[in-house]
Amino acid sequence: MKLNEIRDNEGARKSRKRVARGIGSGSGKTGGRGQKGQKSRSGVAVNGFEGGQMPIYRRLPKRGFKNPFAKTFAVVNLDTIQKAVDAGKLNAASIDVNALMESGIVSKKLDGVRLLARGAITSNVNITVNSASKAAVAAVEKAGGKVSIEA
Repeated sequence: MKLNEIRDNEGARKSRKRVARGIGSGSGKTGGRGQKGQKSRSGVAVNGFEGGQMPIYRRLPKRGFKNPFAKTFAVVNLDTIQKAVDAGKLNAASIDVNALMESGIVSKKLDGVRLLARGAITSNVNITVNSASKAAVAAVEKAGGKVSIEA
């Protein structure tokens, strides 16, 4: 066997169907679109149209409210910070958003970083974040640290 003799197995590659290429092809004339009407024309998409019946997106009740000013925070928990400090990835003296990103704890900053109180913290840490829960602030201060919030 030579390189120029290598072929795909029979039927491994299926050639695409060429529609509307003459009556003899078997899919010519109307090209599988049926007869006349809106859907036989080009550039027509009638998604969501239910033949005059009230569409489902109008029959179902609308609920809720999407706040356009809502902020999405990257979340960091106390136990994650404690593990990173123990592993030497973070300097307990000053932890800020950039330090968290460099250590790989936060991958995307989003609208900021929010500190939450899952787990326990034993190290004396100084943390600067964009937002923090009351419980997290209390836990850090109990351990002798400090949480400062920047806008």
